[in-house]
Amino acid sequence: MDHSLSAISPLDGRYFNKVKELSPIFSESALIKYRLRVEIEYLIALAGEAKIKELKEFSPEEKNQLREIYQKFDLPEAEKIKKIEAVTNHDVKAVEYYLKEKIGKNRKLLPALEFVHFGLTSYDVNNLAYSLMLRDGAAIYQKELKTLLLSLKDLAKRFKNISLLSLTHGQPASPTTLGKELAIFYWRLNSELANLHQLKLKGKFSGAVGNWNAHCLTYPKVDWTAFSQKFVEGLGLEFNPLTTQIEPYDSAASVYHNLIRINTILKDLSQDLWLYVSRDIFKLKKIKGEVGSSTMPHKVNPIDFENSEGNLGLANALLNHLAEKLPVSRLQRDLSDSTVIRNQGAALGYGLLALKSLIKGLLKLEVNRQIIETELNNHWEVLAEAIQVVLRKAGYPKPYEKLKQLTRGEKVTKAGLQKFIRSLKIDKTEKATLLKLTPEKYIGLAVKLVDKYLDK
Repeated sequence: MDHSLSAISPLDGRYFNKVKELSPIFSESALIKYRLRVEIEYLIALAGEAKIKELKEFSPEEKNQLREIYQKFDLPEAEKIKKIEAVTNHDVKAVEYYLKEKIGKNRKLLPALEFVHFGLTSYDVNNLAYSLMLRDGAAIYQKELKTLLLSLKDLAKRFKNISLLSLTHGQPASPTTLGKELAIFYWRLNSELANLHQLKLKGKFSGAVGNWNAHCLTYPKVDWTAFSQKFVEGLGLEFNPLTTQIEPYDSAASVYHNLIRINTILKDLSQDLWLYVSRDIFKLKKIKGEVGSSTMPHKVNPIDFENSEGNLGLANALLNHLAEKLPVSRLQRDLSDSTVIRNQGAALGYGLLALKSLIKGLLKLEVNRQIIETELNNHWEVLAEAIQVVLRKAGYPKPYEKLKQLTRGEKVTKAGLQKFIRSLKIDKTEKATLLKLTPEKYIGLAVKLVDKYLDK
C-alpha cells in the first residue's frame, strides 16, 4: 500500500520525495533522536565534572557505548519510546525512561543511572533539540538556495547582452537587459544568504526557571553557568544565561525572519518569471508526455513558478506565526509554544519545495529573441527620456514638455521620432547621437553592472 496516499500533509504525501532529506531532521523520530543526543551528551559532561564525586568519568569505551544509543537510533527504537510515552503522557520523560532502561542493561554504566536528566526540566532538552533541528534543516535549505543562485548567475551572464523592454506600472519604460534583471535577484538573495550565515541559534540549560536551583542545592561548588555554557557551545549553539524556564526564541525568530525575506524575494522572482513567460519573453521547453491542460492541447504552462509561489506563501505563513508566537510566553512558562514549534519542519519543507520548483523552472527557460526584438521595435516612445535629457543639456526650452506632447499616450514610430530629432536645432554631434539611438541600444550600464557585481 502507498502510505503517501493517506498522508494528511502534502509534504508527507504528494511531495515527500522532493523534501525527504528533511525527514531525518524534523520527523517525530528525529526529534526523539535529538533529545537522546542532548541527554547522553549531558550525562557524559556531568561525569567529566570533577566536583561531582558520585559520578566517575566514563572511559572512552563507555562514552562510545553511550553515544551509539543515539547514533544507531532507528524507527523500531523510536516506537519503543512512543510506547513508554503512551503511559507517561510526557514525551521527554519517556526518553529519560528509555535511556535509563538502556543504561540499566550495562553493568558498568549502572552507577550513572540516576544522573540521567539530572536537575533538568524537559525544556532544557527540548530547546537544544529544536535549535539543532532548525540549524540542520536551514543548512539543507541553504544548500538548495546556493544551487538556485548558481543557476541565476549563469543565466544572468548568458543573457546580459539581450536588450529587453522594461515595464514600470505595466507600461513600456526605458530598456534594460534580461541578464541584468536576473542579476538583481541573484544580488538580493546572495545578500540575505550572507545574513543567514551570520545568525547563531541560542540555547539555555539552567533548570526549572533558569536559576539552576536544583543544581546549586546538590552541588554548590560547581560553576554551573560555566558548565552549561561549555555544554551548549559544545553543541554548536550560543549560550543564553538569562532566561525563564524557556529560552525566549529570539534567535530562532531572527532565522525565521531571515527565511521570510528570502522567500519573499523568491516569490518576487517566481512572479516575474511567470510574467516573462506570459509575455513570451521566455518559452518553456516541452517535456515529452506532459500535458498542459485537460482540454486545451496547445498549453505549456509555467507550473513550476506557480508551484513555487504557492508554497512560498505557505512557508511564510508558518514562519510568520513561529516568529510572532514563540518569543511570547506567559510569565516563567506556558505550553503554547510546544505544539507550534513542531511545525518548523513544515515551514522549511514548503520553502525547500518552492526552491526545487524554481530551479526546475529555470532549467526549462528558452529566450524568445524574436518577441523581445518585436517589443522593442514597437515602442520607440521609450527613447523620449533619452531625447529630453540631451535637450536639457543643450539648453533647449521645455524639453520634457515637448517630448510629453509628442509621445504620451501616442503611437510613436522610428520614422516619426527621427523626423522630430532632425527638426531640432541642436549641435550636429548630439543630433547624430540621437539619430543612431535605438530602443535596443538604450540600456545604460546594464551589461557592465552584471560584469562588475556578479563575481563579488
